[in-house]
Amino acid sequence: MTDEQTLAAAFRVLAREGFSENMAGHITWQRPGETDLLVNPWGLWWEEVSASDICVVDEDARVLRGKWDVTPAIHLHTELHRARPDARVVVHNHPYHVCVLAALGRLPELVHQTGSMYLDDMVLVEEYGGEIDTPLRARELAEQIGDAKVAVLASHGVIVTGADPIEATYRAASFERACRLAYDVMLTGIKPLELPRSAMVGMKASLIERAAEAYWGGAVRSLLRAEPEVLA
Repeated sequence: MTDEQTLAAAFRVLAREGFSENMAGHITWQRPGETDLLVNPWGLWWEEVSASDICVVDEDARVLRGKWDVTPAIHLHTELHRARPDARVVVHNHPYHVCVLAALGRLPELVHQTGSMYLDDMVLVEEYGGEIDTPLRARELAEQIGDAKVAVLASHGVIVTGADPIEATYRAASFERACRLAYDVMLTGIKPLELPRSAMVGMKASLIERAAEAYWGGAVRSLLRAEPEVLA
């Protein structure tokens, strides 16, 4: 697949997982050795993004290519990419179970082995500051996120980063599931079993190294069977 096809597939995979809110949300991909970003257009639902819809903006958020405008919150991405060379892909949206915990001002308790992926890699940005629509506000948020791969924004949503679309898509989809599990466990009122830290450290490495590719392969095969137009 082309890079645009890969990114369009990421949008639709996450939409199928319930990660998108439809009225909002964006993914940017700053490819190795480049400063420009691939990004979705403003106004399309994630489930309808195709390769030909993908836009290109420069590192200061100016649109270089595309038939659409981009989100007013694009600075959230440009400034995080600028501050974090490891964050080649930045995913932002408001998935439901993440938002439940964001409304409570808390991170998910890691109650299952797949949650090991987020061990020591989550941060809660506790104070809601409204829309991030200027470079200054975006820089302040990037400082609060620091080196975390996942940031839950209180009363807002989540930011997930990755080295490439495969890793970022898997991490994002799995984080919504981790939040759903944590929420459902909370509802039981029963204290969950404690996962040994030593086991979680090993599982964390394994999930990124092996599970991400397997997840992406299956998700894209399923997507292309149902929605081949994503490549157009």
